Amino acid sequence: MESVAHHLGSPFRVLGAAFLDLAHTVGGMGVLAGAIARRIVRLDWDGSELWRNLEKMGVRSLPIVVVTALFTGGIMVIQAAPIVQKYGAQALLGWGAGFSVLREIGPLLTALMLSGRIGANNTAELGTMMVTEQVDGLRALAIDPVSYLVTPRFLGIVVTLFLSTIFSDAVSLIGAAYGGWAILGVEPQVFFNGLTGGLLGLGDVMHGLIKAVVFGVMIGITSCQFGMSTTGGAPGVGRSVNAAVVVSAAGIFVVDYFVSFAIA
Repeated sequence: MESVAHHLGSPFRVLGAAFLDLAHTVGGMGVLAGAIARRIVRLDWDGSELWRNLEKMGVRSLPIVVVTALFTGGIMVIQAAPIVQKYGAQALLGWGAGFSVLREIGPLLTALMLSGRIGANNTAELGTMMVTEQVDGLRALAIDPVSYLVTPRFLGIVVTLFLSTIFSDAVSLIGAAYGGWAILGVEPQVFFNGLTGGLLGLGDVMHGLIKAVVFGVMIGITSCQFGMSTTGGAPGVGRSVNAAVVVSAAGIFVVDYFVSFAIA
């Protein structure tokens, strides 16, 4: 009888443990977000650390952003080619590419790429500092880790994703324009006339940039939270990095749905 009760209770214990872990993570992210917001309002962060992170996160991410964006634009043209040729809609190629890139593909793919690069790296760095007691050393020296480590990294991620999205949008559209020229024979001038012909406006650009900021906040909070809560030595750092990447990617898609619904 005891064995039966044990087996019946196991799924509930697993479910309860999973729920408690989720609540602990979400609660920790909320507390950390509040702490970061207070530092931002008070302008209480380390400026040199912010610039160092902007260089490390932004400038060094440009090559992967360029390659991803350029080929994304080309792939969009390849996928659209049969429809464009069938209906003779060459003049709408620029509008179609601009609408999808500016509102969805640009910010989403950029966020996913940078989540894997700078989000994982940020979690690994903070996690290593935690398990090697460097963060405790900062507290012993009366240095606030949130002001010195976390807030500059959070701001660096948000600013990097915002600027990278602008850059990615431009490169994607250039790739689509010249991909359309090479594959469909659509002159770049025709492409850009369709892009700027009145069907697209500032609202479409802002739609994608708002998403970029929200995605940056998601990646920043997630990577900092998992990094600052790391325990268990080197294996713990690996687990934190893995969890941060998975949660960031899932969170990006979840908030993408709600932001798209709210500002459509």
